[in-house]
Amino acid sequence: MAPPLSRRFLLRAAALTAAAPAISHTATGRAAAAVQEAQAVTAVPTAWSVQPFALDDVALRPGLFADKRQLMLDHARGYDVNRLLQVFRANAGLATGGAVAPGGWEGLDGEANGNLRGHYTGHFLTMLAQACAGTGEQVFTDRIGTVIGALTEVRAALRGDPAVLSVAGRFGTAVEHVRGSYRYVDLPAAVLGGAPAITLSAWVKPTHDANWARVFDFGDDDTRYMYLAARNANGVPRFAVTTGGPGGEQGLDGTATLPLGQWTHLAVTIGGGTGTLYVNGSAVARNTAMTLTPAALGTLANHWLGRSNFAADPVFAGAYDEFNVWSRTLSAAEITELQGARAADVSAGRGDLASYAFDETSGGTFADASGRDLAATLRRTWGGPSHPGFLAAYPETQFIDLESRTTSDYTKVWAPYYTAHKILRGVLDAYLATEDARALDLASGMCDWMYSRLSELPEATLQRMWGLFSSGEFGGIVEAVCDLHSITGKAEHLALARLFDLDRLIDSCAANTDILDGLHANQHIPIFTGYLRLYDATGEARYLDAARNFWGMVVPHRMYGIGGTSTAEFWRARGAIAGTIGETTAETCCAYNMLKLSRTLFFHEQRPQYMDYYERALYNQVLGSKQDKADAEKPLVTYFIGLTPGHVRDYTPKQGTTCCEGTGMESATKYQDSVYFRAADGSALYVNLYSPSRLTWAEKGVTVTQATSFPREQGTTLTFGGGSAAFALRLRVPSWATAGFRVTVNGSAVSGTPVPGSYFTVSRTWRGGDTVKISMPFRLRVETALDDRSLQTLFHGPINLVGRSSATSHLRLGLYRNAGLSGDLLPSLTPVPGKPLHFTLGGTEFAPFFEGTEDPTHAYFRRSEPRVVLGNSDSGVTNPAKPDGTTLLDEIWAGAPFTSKGALVSQVRSTVTAWVSAGLLGQADGQTVVHTAQQATYAP
Repeated sequence: MAPPLSRRFLLRAAALTAAAPAISHTATGRAAAAVQEAQAVTAVPTAWSVQPFALDDVALRPGLFADKRQLMLDHARGYDVNRLLQVFRANAGLATGGAVAPGGWEGLDGEANGNLRGHYTGHFLTMLAQACAGTGEQVFTDRIGTVIGALTEVRAALRGDPAVLSVAGRFGTAVEHVRGSYRYVDLPAAVLGGAPAITLSAWVKPTHDANWARVFDFGDDDTRYMYLAARNANGVPRFAVTTGGPGGEQGLDGTATLPLGQWTHLAVTIGGGTGTLYVNGSAVARNTAMTLTPAALGTLANHWLGRSNFAADPVFAGAYDEFNVWSRTLSAAEITELQGARAADVSAGRGDLASYAFDETSGGTFADASGRDLAATLRRTWGGPSHPGFLAAYPETQFIDLESRTTSDYTKVWAPYYTAHKILRGVLDAYLATEDARALDLASGMCDWMYSRLSELPEATLQRMWGLFSSGEFGGIVEAVCDLHSITGKAEHLALARLFDLDRLIDSCAANTDILDGLHANQHIPIFTGYLRLYDATGEARYLDAARNFWGMVVPHRMYGIGGTSTAEFWRARGAIAGTIGETTAETCCAYNMLKLSRTLFFHEQRPQYMDYYERALYNQVLGSKQDKADAEKPLVTYFIGLTPGHVRDYTPKQGTTCCEGTGMESATKYQDSVYFRAADGSALYVNLYSPSRLTWAEKGVTVTQATSFPREQGTTLTFGGGSAAFALRLRVPSWATAGFRVTVNGSAVSGTPVPGSYFTVSRTWRGGDTVKISMPFRLRVETALDDRSLQTLFHGPINLVGRSSATSHLRLGLYRNAGLSGDLLPSLTPVPGKPLHFTLGGTEFAPFFEGTEDPTHAYFRRSEPRVVLGNSDSGVTNPAKPDGTTLLDEIWAGAPFTSKGALVSQVRSTVTAWVSAGLLGQADGQTVVHTAQQATYAP
């Protein structure tokens, strides 16, 4: 979301804005130029001729939005944030407190190996920040503090060397390697001693069932090595030694799977040509042809506990207690003794080659008690420490890989800068909501880190990166960085925002050249909100031109009736609507981001179509994407909304914790963000949406309370409170309000003619007690698919109505049968008693799209008007059609509204005459149609 620009924010930003600091390293290309040109900034962009109110300035009152929000607030209060923090703490090697990661996209076992993990925590933080601002409840402030405190600890841990995570062991203490920490123990090169006979013994407690995770692995590469895996491909322990790669392995395989979360003793002995594998003191495998020993391997490069010489193998997840190495083969009896006591307390004694008790509770090294002083070191597979400011739930490796990647592969690199954006946005919103300086430090540090990395890259590399599907996706990071820059004033932060310029996209859209066909929709929509913020900061018109033209390429040319866009996440050809409808249309994130773009465009240019679209997408797709059900564990939000016949919405999509569930959490806690705007100079108040709410406009000393049950009510009442203030009240006249838009002030009608698709202005000095009443009767209308006139969707005022039917083919409906003189199609439907906005037609119930049910629905239907029927009178004449699909009835009703029956009959007569002259209708049939029109009775 754009940051809530409250009075508190303005004061804070003014205090923090400072001159740009000196640059501590060399930047190249546009980065250097941007740093040199950066100027001090203001908190509210001067380019915004209209500004939003803060979330805490607009209170939702009981109604549709408040009901939906309450469901999400319950989720925000009830979900254990330590589950979200698990992946961050694990990555940093910190204790996770037994928390279970959310799974899905936030888990290592989720889609693409969890390469997007961390993004959901950012969404959740933004939800908490918005909930905090919108309700003022302390619980949300407290939860934000918990997350910010944990992330601060995570960043500090990533910045340092790995430290021991001490847990209870088999006998005393043990060292734990949390899954996702990528940690292992690096043993000195002399640990095996070139012994011709050997015993290796370890106590382990595995916590994950990944195959091929190593208990130990000594080797050079994938040719010469000796390892013990906790699980092979069959799920049982395997020991192997080879000098010729996998094909030359001499091995020992266990017979049973090691239990998770329990201590198991493993031992291997090699000597005299025989190898034996022991599990909990029992010999489970013996190989009498094992000729290879550590001596045969020679000098090796790697001596690891928990890491494999095969790069694709997982790191061992679990705990180690003792690890001992003897230069002889222990007897079966000696192995048995090790089950009940530490090696030092039984006849075998400590390993004479190496002996690690893992009693350490701090630091990053482990003492060797063998007498050889072979101290071991705790390390991360990705090296480290991380660079200053870095914060993520995975290592820097995805960011590094992206810089040389030429093709997309989300199993290797899945949008790391997209995830960085979600985290950045979350911590920045947390700061704006709570003034927690730690959150601002996290946000600023992340941007410092990104700038230090990206500013070193050649321009061509950046263009290649940002042009990659999925891997190069960066979401709304430009907007977030610009918002941060408005607080810190750091030149590097503005320079960083410009490093995300995707020139081909900007230049094409600025020239109004439509290149969207084949692009991933949600990868690109949020980019333009960021470019608008760059326009604010730099004044470069190409950013504004590109965003404005881009919006026009989506609306209406790639927009479904509910306001959604995309099919299977991608855009198709301009104007292709019917041909793209499927089970995976209208990704919910797209609607979320189109709303953000629309409102930000409106800040610059007050074009009513931006807020018309906002109303359409908000009241239909966004509201309808949230299930009307409480759940503390899941937000219950759709990913796709299929528009195929009989589609049932899936509110628990994919594996969970998806991008759309994240944006869904945000949407449901900021419904009030665009109800009211104010002119930058304070001269006007814009009422954009009709929703029960209360605005506090502190600068004017007034309140505005909106009382309505809209859209179940076809109007609203605004009541002013507080002192007196002079300003223009600008009321949005929706484009669908063709049945009238009537305004009274204190009971007196306001002169003027409101025009649908505009704003109607009432200027006066407003005083406490003033009341403005607005009436805007709804009409039933259809919207046709751009590429198929017969495929239509039904609207009552702003509300999309969907047929509830399990049929899997399009419903065929006629609507002209009882159309009113006004052109309203509603008389053809029958209202359902006691259920506002519910109707029946042809035996099918139609209900508002915004109702979050699991009913099978039909958002589109086939228009079928086989005969000419007027005023419920059937002429018996076939309804003819032109080659483009336009029917006789279409042209007759295109003349609505009609002032009288006579006007309608006149329209029928002139249309029939034209069709007869064109040879599209027989003269006798034409006369029959005119006669039917004359005899029929019509609704108003």
